[in-house]
Amino acid sequence: MKTGNILEKETAGVNQILPHKHKWAWDLYEQAIRNNWVPTEVTMQKDVQNWRNVKSDLSEDERLVIKRCLGFFAGSESLVANNLMSLAKFVTDPECRQYMARQMYEECLHNHTIVYICDSLGLDINEVYEAYRNVSSIKEKDEFLMDITTDLNRQGFSTDSTEGKRELFKAAFTYWVICEGTFFFSGFAMLLALSDKIPGIAEQIQYTLRDESLHIKFGSTLLTKLKAQYPAVWTKSFEKELTDIMKKAVELEIKYAQDVLPRGILGLNSTMFVDYMQFIANRRLEALGMQFRYESDTNPFPWLSEVIDLKKQKNFFETRVTDYQDDSALEDDF
Repeated sequence: MKTGNILEKETAGVNQILPHKHKWAWDLYEQAIRNNWVPTEVTMQKDVQNWRNVKSDLSEDERLVIKRCLGFFAGSESLVANNLMSLAKFVTDPECRQYMARQMYEECLHNHTIVYICDSLGLDINEVYEAYRNVSSIKEKDEFLMDITTDLNRQGFSTDSTEGKRELFKAAFTYWVICEGTFFFSGFAMLLALSDKIPGIAEQIQYTLRDESLHIKFGSTLLTKLKAQYPAVWTKSFEKELTDIMKKAVELEIKYAQDVLPRGILGLNSTMFVDYMQFIANRRLEALGMQFRYESDTNPFPWLSEVIDLKKQKNFFETRVTDYQDDSALEDDF
């Protein structure tokens, strides 16, 4: 019998969806199904022409942005997939597991996107996939994520104790709120700023962003439910620990922006990402009912909501424009 607890036991049993206890998770699953897309259906013709033509208006600084962003995404998507599998062992509610299974498929799509872009442009695969080792600002972010989330894979790890549950909540926070909800967004902004020059990459980033926004919405709702279900676990001192993780993440992301944008492109510069990352952090913390806020709460990139054009996305299988039923998650994220 379903109890409605998200963490019912240490291992999941029969995936009994009905009767719904967490219909919010099922609704997100159904929305994700409606938003299905395939990377290889996006044309890369103009991107390839601009990348391979040394006389194109794609500058060296813009090329650096593309390679650095792909480098981080390549490593982080692998971390995301591994962490999701670890979390799924302990999140045993059937509706939540159904959505997480769908999310795993989307992480495969996002990895496919990186492969498709690299293959289309003829990029040096080693340069892209080894960025997490060779680029210090990317390496620091990846190591920061791994240091927090690896405990779930420790032999004998259990959520029976209060401390065990805190480790699980902290890993979930780091996964959905930090990695997907914070670390990805500066790269999204940079690549979307180049949408006129790399329209194929930008279109795939739009679809990836739409997926990620649902991931963030799921993770934030899951954490909010766990916070209410286990008040003895989510204490003031624990919330401060999570806040400190967010503060460190913002510092790392600002450092990453400075590395990727040493001279700026198209009116973007690394200083603007200080305000942007603080703006994003405030939105993430607010969604969880957490108290800390950065003083700067202004989005320096209001044009992003127009670039992603959420009301109209291509239906790849019918080659027409489709109005999707719900894009509110994205509106909240930018």
